[in-house]
Amino acid sequence: MSRCGYAKSAARVRAIAGARGHLAGQSAEDAVAAHYHRAGRDVVARRWRGRGGEVDLVARDGDELVFVEVKASRSFARAAERVTQRQIARLLAAAAEFLGDQPLGQATPVRFDVALVDGLGRIEVLENALCA
Repeated sequence: MSRCGYAKSAARVRAIAGARGHLAGQSAEDAVAAHYHRAGRDVVARRWRGRGGEVDLVARDGDELVFVEVKASRSFARAAERVTQRQIARLLAAAAEFLGDQPLGQATPVRFDVALVDGLGRIEVLENALCA
């Protein structure tokens, strides 16, 4: 195979892997949104994007807003390992921006959950995972 053919093939493989990852992430977010809905919480935003970053899900639990980071991998442990300090910083920045449009602004009661989805589609929610 010529170098050009190899490059095109490698690019195609990367594109397919990227599309597969995107769809897997979307499927995990759909499952977590349904999980929150079954628990009586309304999902008020999905993949909300601000200047500081993106929030996978925003749910309402009574008067409290719940910002949810969704991570999927083969196991819960591997999914949890994928939550990085950089992502947490972006989540916090995006949440602060989201709160700017709320009636109580930054005084809105909030919590930050991390929802883990394993390779079998099971969900484990770590409520208030980013508390200090």
